[in-house]
Amino acid sequence: SLAGVEEVRAALAGRYGGALRLRIPDQPAPPLYSVSRGTRVRVFVALPVEVEGRVAGVVYLSRTPNNIVKHLYGERGKVTLAAIAIVGGTLLIGLVFLRTVSRPIYGLIERTKRIAAGDREAIKPLDHHGTREMAELSAAFLDMAEKLQARSDSIQTFATHVSHELKSPLTAIQGAAELLRDSGDAMDEAERKRFSDNIVTDAGRLNLLVRRLLELARAENLAPSGESTSLEAALALLPADNRLTVRVEAGGGVGLSISAENAAIVLANLIDNSARHGASLVSISATNATERATVLVSDDGAGISPSNRGKVFEPFFTTRRETGGTGMGLGIVLALLKAHDGTIRLVDSERGTRFEISLPAA
Repeated sequence: SLAGVEEVRAALAGRYGGALRLRIPDQPAPPLYSVSRGTRVRVFVALPVEVEGRVAGVVYLSRTPNNIVKHLYGERGKVTLAAIAIVGGTLLIGLVFLRTVSRPIYGLIERTKRIAAGDREAIKPLDHHGTREMAELSAAFLDMAEKLQARSDSIQTFATHVSHELKSPLTAIQGAAELLRDSGDAMDEAERKRFSDNIVTDAGRLNLLVRRLLELARAENLAPSGESTSLEAALALLPADNRLTVRVEAGGGVGLSISAENAAIVLANLIDNSARHGASLVSISATNATERATVLVSDDGAGISPSNRGKVFEPFFTTRRETGGTGMGLGIVLALLKAHDGTIRLVDSERGTRFEISLPAA
């Protein structure tokens, strides 16, 4: 009797009854699974039928639910739209990824190979930057490549200058030594002394060049020490120079974010440069702004001609080579100041030469 079924009993008591039971088929499932309700469960529902407040009967229903294939087939329109949306979204994401990530990366790789092969034309912005991060990466890489190329050019130019500067005294030494070797016995004492003095002079010039090269190398590879000094403290480290007078006009106590030793090297090179150009007085003054200090170094010497003003900071440029000038003093000054976030420039002056130095204030 159905009255003994649990959900029917609940309906007879006036309550809704339902159950989900496993099917135990008497026969195997048909070969065409999709045409039958081949699910392994069956739903049973019992609903009370009330008449005048009393349960007069029960409606008892059971059904095997659709399998997943039939359900999807019934919703085939929605499933098709969902599939199209998924495929379209995947393609769109792929295109975006290709344009914003893959193309810039492959472009950067191609530029890297060209730069490594020495192609200077490759050091330029990419046509497709992609994302902001990729744009920043490519810009940073190309900036690094440009700086390395500039550094390589600078080293090549510097090596050319060095070889030229060293070759001249070496050639003179070799020539004088060969003359003394081959014809020394036939020379009088004055001639032998003249050639010997030439060798000593040129050897001294070579020694000076090597020292200045070492000073320049140390200056270019100097790491800021975090020390500070004042203008007066730096000048106190300089030995007396009988060739001219050094006078502090103002700002002797102004603080400079550079060690006293390095500040003294900067000032010594500028003072020596003034002395070699006929100055008798060097005036130095300093002023302190909010974050940076300015130092003016002026002299009353011959000054610098307009044609040479753009060359004064080039390595080995000098107009006093015959008096021992190496043309490296201002290069050392520039390298030391750069290492301390400083700058130097040649400014206009009514008389002589004037350099303006800018350094972080201490």
